Amino acid sequence: MTHRFVMLAAVCGLAAAPQAGRVATPQSASGTIRGHLQLAGKLPGNPIIRMGVDPKCAALNAGKRVVQETVMASADGSLANVFVSLQGTFPPTPVPSTPITIDQQGCVYRPRVIGIRAGQTLEFHNGDGLLHNVRSVSAQGNEFNVGQPPAAPVFRFTPAHEELMLRVKCDIHSWMTTYVGVISHPYFAVSGAEGAFSIANVPAGTRTIQAWHERYGVLTKSVTVKAGAVATVDFTYSQ
Repeated sequence: MTHRFVMLAAVCGLAAAPQAGRVATPQSASGTIRGHLQLAGKLPGNPIIRMGVDPKCAALNAGKRVVQETVMASADGSLANVFVSLQGTFPPTPVPSTPITIDQQGCVYRPRVIGIRAGQTLEFHNGDGLLHNVRSVSAQGNEFNVGQPPAAPVFRFTPAHEELMLRVKCDIHSWMTTYVGVISHPYFAVSGAEGAFSIANVPAGTRTIQAWHERYGVLTKSVTVKAGAVATVDFTYSQ
């Protein structure tokens, strides 16, 4: 009887023991921030780009009406190309090995606004069969200035310092502009065509969130993030 009890206890103990090599996953201590960017009032127009300054650029855009994408808003005021980021310091996270890409297509930078981690590679591709120049306007030591002739290799640069915002331009085609938000953490986003943005895996707590637009500037708000929940924060720019 005693022998049988010992054997039964041993079997139960094995069944209750965790499998070798498995580590218990702690409850998530992060949440998601979602929001919307809005522009109040009458929507402004964007100036037409005079591509005729370079006949090759004009040929690439034949039949098109290309404008400076300074204010990209839909009819209801939903505002795209707003860079949204959390302020403050956060626990270190790995810098992605995948590069962030900016292309030159039809003598325009694509995308207009983008975010990148400090220490992550930024790539510039020349999709046009003509000479471009890629030059940064930096106040934080993220300077570069290179020419990209047709069929030139991809230009790669790794910004080392945070910067809001790193402006990149072309000295050959003065209308070409793109903006890069360089951030030390992964908690940032750019609003899409419908003005929406989402930032995932944000450590729980009360956070300061900042929105930046190239014409309308900076707005900040406070948002409380709860573990496993979605926090909503919207911004409205007035003209």
